[in-house]
Amino acid sequence: MNARLIARQFGLLLLVMAAMILAVAAWSFLQVQLGDERERAAFRALIASVSIGGAVGAALWYGTRGQTGAIGRREAILLVAMSWFVGAGLAALPFWLWSAPAGSGAPVHPFSAYVNCYFESMSGLTTTGATVLTDIEAMPRSLLLWRALTHWLGGLGIVVLFVAVLPILGVGGKRLFRVEAAGPTPDGVTPRIQETARVLWMIYLGMTGLEIVALRLVGMNWFDSVCHTFATLATGGFSNHNASVAGYRSVGVDLIILVFMVAAGINFGLYFQLMRRRWKQVLQDPELRCYLGIIAAGTIVVAWSVHGQAYNTTTGELAPAGIGSTVQYSAFQVAGVQTTTGFCTADFDQWPFVAKGVMLALMFVGGSAGSTGGGLKVIRCLMAVKIMWAEIERVFRPNVVRPVRIGKVTIDQDLKHSTVVYILGFVVLVFVSAAALMVLEEDSALDSTTAVTASIAMLNNIGPGLARVGATCNYGWFSPASKWLMSVMMALGRLEVLTIIVLFFPQFWRSD
Repeated sequence: MNARLIARQFGLLLLVMAAMILAVAAWSFLQVQLGDERERAAFRALIASVSIGGAVGAALWYGTRGQTGAIGRREAILLVAMSWFVGAGLAALPFWLWSAPAGSGAPVHPFSAYVNCYFESMSGLTTTGATVLTDIEAMPRSLLLWRALTHWLGGLGIVVLFVAVLPILGVGGKRLFRVEAAGPTPDGVTPRIQETARVLWMIYLGMTGLEIVALRLVGMNWFDSVCHTFATLATGGFSNHNASVAGYRSVGVDLIILVFMVAAGINFGLYFQLMRRRWKQVLQDPELRCYLGIIAAGTIVVAWSVHGQAYNTTTGELAPAGIGSTVQYSAFQVAGVQTTTGFCTADFDQWPFVAKGVMLALMFVGGSAGSTGGGLKVIRCLMAVKIMWAEIERVFRPNVVRPVRIGKVTIDQDLKHSTVVYILGFVVLVFVSAAALMVLEEDSALDSTTAVTASIAMLNNIGPGLARVGATCNYGWFSPASKWLMSVMMALGRLEVLTIIVLFFPQFWRSD
């Protein structure tokens, strides 16, 4: 294990993160000059965070100058896994340094506790969207912008950003990309991995610009358009309003965010194929068809179940009863959960059993491989169904040897095995995590529905669950120990579990 090489890359990570915070600090300074007094404390917190991150990053980077060698597999795994924990630690500083310290005479803010800041920043970077805040609108706008920016950076992954813009990583960059890329099919869309990462980021930037303009055209101001776009395309879900998207009371806003949520849950490699005019290849993609089919079917079942039922929007108002409104709210909630964005316009915890059952099932599925969405991924679920059907067929046709295919691609035995093991391991991890939360929250008598859906929401990077972590609730009431655990769970989900779990095996640390 080349510790000096890893330290050098951590230094680079901190320098890049500090540069991002500095950009937000510059915007905050402009707001101060325009007379926004709430921004003064936020500006000081941002500058202090830049100083700390920049100093530590520069010390690591320059202290290991002259370090040579390629990034091996173990170094790549450790670097990617720990990047999220280190990055969240720095991303939390602006929140913590801004909050009024206890005993200052000011009301104690949730961010006065560093664990809350860390939870919020990990939720942002992993695009989970869970929050500890009760009054989001009371925050300075620069900190809300930084909060949204953590989503956008985590959407395609900080490590992918490195590979896209820093050819200095060389061959090691390919290993980093393959460890970071979400889903079971992390193959590049171009022969060169750096070009792949760069193409994906250009697509990401283009979609970001499109949504910002679209939201502005339907009435959002520029600041809200930027924040909600960052949260949408990263499938994160942080809103800068307490009532989330429903607070705009706009069909146009709902439809635009709905469209871009669905778009963000699609494999970004397919957009590259569209750019090359390979329409047939895209339209015939089995994962895309399955993904869109699940959203459509989920919307139909939920709309049928909730039609005529009384439930509240996230503003606390009674939802409209018409069929058009029913379909609108159903589609938005289904897409929000399916893509793991977590944006909500309705309190689906009030929905009938069937509708809540559909939402719970969608929490497991998630977006497509190669998208910014979390979850098990549609392709894994599709493979699992194919494998199960093949095993069922073997019972009554034992002599038939039929290969399992996804489209024109045959699933080999290794992929079958890894898919089944991953899904089984994930389900086990959900219930182990839920049990751990119930033990840690013994004093608050945590119910099983809250514990299980909170675990699903953390590991699948969704944000809202059911019961006490529903669409209109937050995670601020959990104990500090539970928040640390859930921060680890969010990172586990973002890196698809195995990348972090291997760090706990002694064999990983032994020299070959």
